[in-house]
Amino acid sequence: MDEKGAVANALGVEPLSFEPREIEPLLYAMGMTTEDSLREYIRLFVRNPLVSTLGPLAKTLDFVANAAPGVKEILAIGKVCWEVRERHYDLVVVDAEATGHIVAQIEAPTILSGLVQVGVIREQSTWMRDIVHDAEQTGVVVVATPEEMPVVETIELLDRLHSSSPVDVAAVIANRVPPKVFKDSDMPAIAALQALLPTAPPALTAPLELVAVALERRARAEHHLYALAAAAQRDDIEFVVMREKDGDVIESLTQDFAVELS
Repeated sequence: MDEKGAVANALGVEPLSFEPREIEPLLYAMGMTTEDSLREYIRLFVRNPLVSTLGPLAKTLDFVANAAPGVKEILAIGKVCWEVRERHYDLVVVDAEATGHIVAQIEAPTILSGLVQVGVIREQSTWMRDIVHDAEQTGVVVVATPEEMPVVETIELLDRLHSSSPVDVAAVIANRVPPKVFKDSDMPAIAALQALLPTAPPALTAPLELVAVALERRARAEHHLYALAAAAQRDDIEFVVMREKDGDVIESLTQDFAVELS
């Protein structure tokens, strides 16, 4: 959304544009902008194919898209819903706005349909709302890092979604989880070594301190993630650590999702 560039960087391709581009067989990507979405809306529904060439009018529309309350949100979610309704793709994945904007974005059709009781806008906002609120079609996948502030913000987002929106929370993903360096069976030996730290020779002090740091990082991350799992109303949690040397992270994540969704 809004051409943040993260998707292009992750997939190792040139910057995306509003026109969908096939970057792998049967895999298409695009970068959504409000202005282009508004032009497409006018071309599809107002039946004016020349809006992109009407200089002053196009600039006015660009201003309205960014200045008028709710227009940016309804155009963003409307573009996504349009692609879902028209069945152009088997699966539509959206790299959405930041946490503070996502609720307003996904609830824009509901708000608009409540404000406009009749007419084309009412009809369009209604079918958008139906798509977004249908758990069989739409789900929010929340991503957080195992740190205090991101987890607190994510818990607040989950609370807002549960309290003010019927949109389904499909999954919560923990990113950048510190690896579990030692097995549970190793911990008694590690604890015995840690007890020797005050009297350890200098050659062992630094390695033991690094072990302590790794254990503390992992324990702190697990604490935050279990709090996040509780907020997500999940009684199970699985930690999966992927690093660059493990191979293609995107391919590994895709395989995990395929198993989860099957």
